[in-house]
Amino acid sequence: MRFFPFSFLSVMIISITCEAQLMANRDKSLDIPFKKTVLFTDFVSEGVAIGDVNQDGLTDVMAGPFWFEAPNWVRHEIYEPKVFVPEKEWSNSMLNFSMDVNQDGWIDFIRVDFPGKAVYWHENPKGMEVHWKEHLIHETVGNESPGFYDIDGDGRKDILCGDVAMKQMIWLKAPNDPKDLSWGKYTISLPNTPGSENFSHGLGYGDINGDGKNDVIIREGWWEGPADVTQPNWKWNPANLGEPSSQMYAVDMNEDGHIDVFATSAHERGIWYHENLGDGSDQKFNTYTLTEEMSETHSVAFADINGNGRKDFVTGKRYYAHMREGTGALEPAYLYWFEYIPGEDPKWLAHQIDDDSGVGLNVVAEDINQDGLVDVVIANKKGIFVFEQISN
Repeated sequence: MRFFPFSFLSVMIISITCEAQLMANRDKSLDIPFKKTVLFTDFVSEGVAIGDVNQDGLTDVMAGPFWFEAPNWVRHEIYEPKVFVPEKEWSNSMLNFSMDVNQDGWIDFIRVDFPGKAVYWHENPKGMEVHWKEHLIHETVGNESPGFYDIDGDGRKDILCGDVAMKQMIWLKAPNDPKDLSWGKYTISLPNTPGSENFSHGLGYGDINGDGKNDVIIREGWWEGPADVTQPNWKWNPANLGEPSSQMYAVDMNEDGHIDVFATSAHERGIWYHENLGDGSDQKFNTYTLTEEMSETHSVAFADINGNGRKDFVTGKRYYAHMREGTGALEPAYLYWFEYIPGEDPKWLAHQIDDDSGVGLNVVAEDINQDGLVDVVIANKKGIFVFEQISN
């Protein structure tokens, strides 16, 4: 087995893997262009979400205290805004999601506060220019990469996170009854388990063992998804799945039929995948470093950027991921998409989208303008940005 089954190519001509053959004469005309729009230039949120807020058929952007009305990105307030100092403060909006929580036909806004604090949903005021009513979902959310997945298969996304008070992995079920808007709490792990504390790093959701049921993944191992996801104490499988990371993905990276685990470094350097050597019952992993050039990749999203039917991924540097001059703290805030090239010697080609934005704690990679092309939306300590893909 080859030690590094992948290699990268960067438009900045940076060396990515130990075996990569740098191709300085690469035809840059093959890169996909993106139109950059700066929605806001100050630090208010490191989370971002999208949805048709005003029911005009267009996809709007939501980030912390604001929503931006497409297509001209007119700014409206969700709650009283506060501007934070990137070098000195954290925001009260770390990750954002969107869904129609109360099933009234209007998209609502979900906001995860600072790690260890609460998660809320803000109720869409149905076209009125007022602050949105705030509702508490859960008091203490653990892990810096809580996820938004349909865990029970009812067609509505739920929240996967830690319960800081109990140091326990949990999921919060989105309400199905408009008359009862409470979120059900279901435990996955025993108390005092890893991955659930406020500053835990690394969390994902996917079918690792190929049994058709999704599992919960952390750096220290994974909980096996049961047939009834509401039952407590899922089966624990210890494993070494790397260093502190952001979102973790279950993806067959080398197309060998086994689901691997992909992760990026939250506060140091590294993009990795952990090759699954298991047979469906006994999962073992070998770790491969794809790059150590990019620092503080505190969020990542998989999406088919170039429309060829294969999953690419988007990540970048989180500006001031820690308020310190440490690993790459003051390096340019790069944003990249990585293209999968299949073959006997498969490669991931790195394409720079931007060098003055980077990522926050979650990335949106979806078609926001209904032109059939995947766009990228981010919010972080540098502001709020939309990158619309332009057809070549």
